[in-house]
Amino acid sequence: MRNGPPRGATTDGVSRAGPSRVALTPAAADLVRLLGRRHGPLMFHQSGGCCDGSSPMCYPRGEFRTGGSDVLLADLAVEGVDEPVGFWMSADQFERWRHTHLTVDVVPGRGSGFSLEAPEGVRFLIRSRLLTDAEARLLGPDAG
Repeated sequence: MRNGPPRGATTDGVSRAGPSRVALTPAAADLVRLLGRRHGPLMFHQSGGCCDGSSPMCYPRGEFRTGGSDVLLADLAVEGVDEPVGFWMSADQFERWRHTHLTVDVVPGRGSGFSLEAPEGVRFLIRSRLLTDAEARLLGPDAG
């Protein structure tokens, strides 16, 4: 499991350092820019909980405490956002999702009241696919 810095990530999920586990759709990147202007540096956390806990939650960086039971999957570089946006996942959920690539998207509807996008009338959503064999090799043993 990777608890250290992730490979560099961009909004398309690929960087000069290799593939990333996480990407943002253009709509998600637009919303991250808006939320970043309003709230400052941001982070995502996705837990394995019930209800909205299975959706990515966006917080001001540091407002959600991470620790040994969390894995940093990516530091997302978003054009127009000064600092990378960390994407964290609970270690238990990562054990089940280690073989997937995650794309953060935005859909209409109200998500959790704790996530920063809730007042906007939209919510973040994860779309996933299996990692390709090449991505899994480049990501190493944690790719499952």
